[in-house]
Amino acid sequence: MAAVTPTIEDLAVEHAIAKVAESFRFVLDVTPVNVQEEREAFLSGKTRAPAFEYRELEDAPAVLGAELAAIDLDEVQEPALRSLLAAKHAELQLQIDMLCVRGTEDFRRLSTELYGRIGDTLVRKADTILAEVPPPDGHDEQRVNAARFAELADRELDHYRALEPDLGVHVDVRPDVAGVMVSGSVLFVSSATRIRESRVEALIQHEVGTHLLTYANGRFQPIGLMASGLAGYEETQEGLAVLAEYLVGGLSRFRLRQLAARVVAVRRMLDGDSFTAVHEAIVEHGFTAGSAFTTTMRVFRSGGLTKDAIYLRGLLDVLRHVHDSADLDLLWMGKFGLAQLPLLAQLVDRGLLNRPRIRPRFLELPTTKARLEAAATLSGVDGLIGGVT
Repeated sequence: MAAVTPTIEDLAVEHAIAKVAESFRFVLDVTPVNVQEEREAFLSGKTRAPAFEYRELEDAPAVLGAELAAIDLDEVQEPALRSLLAAKHAELQLQIDMLCVRGTEDFRRLSTELYGRIGDTLVRKADTILAEVPPPDGHDEQRVNAARFAELADRELDHYRALEPDLGVHVDVRPDVAGVMVSGSVLFVSSATRIRESRVEALIQHEVGTHLLTYANGRFQPIGLMASGLAGYEETQEGLAVLAEYLVGGLSRFRLRQLAARVVAVRRMLDGDSFTAVHEAIVEHGFTAGSAFTTTMRVFRSGGLTKDAIYLRGLLDVLRHVHDSADLDLLWMGKFGLAQLPLLAQLVDRGLLNRPRIRPRFLELPTTKARLEAAATLSGVDGLIGGVT
């Protein structure tokens, strides 16, 4: 079928799907609100199986499902747009189904459907990293508290606000989130967060320079889903965000080992290991009990979330893209998967999408060009291992 320009009816359907996508915060909704309390109880030996609690959903999943079901995809005439919307419609339905079964084994099964199977090849690569990359020295490093980190992240956002006052993103410190995460337009920082000084810049470029910036650029696109994310966008987003860490010199031995440990934890969880057994396995790989708790919690939340395996898989995919392409700008024009890039590039050429309005600040740093050239030479896990500090 020949390509046509989207009609008003096409865009109305797209906006309806985008509205559903932006009406709930999936990762926030499946993450415990009592992590700190359960961490203390587990590490002190008071419990062997943390009892995680979750926030009340703002909208009942049944209502979200009804809104989604009312959207008629057959009304979309533009073929490329219809393909993108159909995939997002299916993904949203899967996420809504997962919210209905938080805390059950059905959640785990649906998570594997959402994020894909954890293949043996990826697990072997993770095992290789854990075997060949030594744990960092155990010296006690200065840490930045939540308020200071939020201040630094907001200062980074000021650079982008000067370029585009209507950025539409902000930082929020609160006690009922775990760690640091972006959901939609907000960078959430747990009030209990303490971040190693050496990780601060890398984490800012991961969360602000990638996740928030692609959200902001997506808001300026004619297709609103470019902000909330096309189907399957998370793997490429996380890979791109970890690449940003590398480009600012922040992909450390600990961080690379952490990404590998997440893959191992997901596989063990799917194989039926208990929370305690997975935690012990991560500790045996050279992580502290506290760090291992965070990794294990992330994997077991809501009944079993397999999302954490996509960080390493996404990074390896993005590195292959860097090896093959000199133009990375389009990766910041919104949230999408690498598999969708050829189609989206065509839409840019046709004037249906815009190139990124704002480029990441770190791409302008003098040291970034050399690191980007080095990233293009990294081949698989062996090259990645040689590229960390």
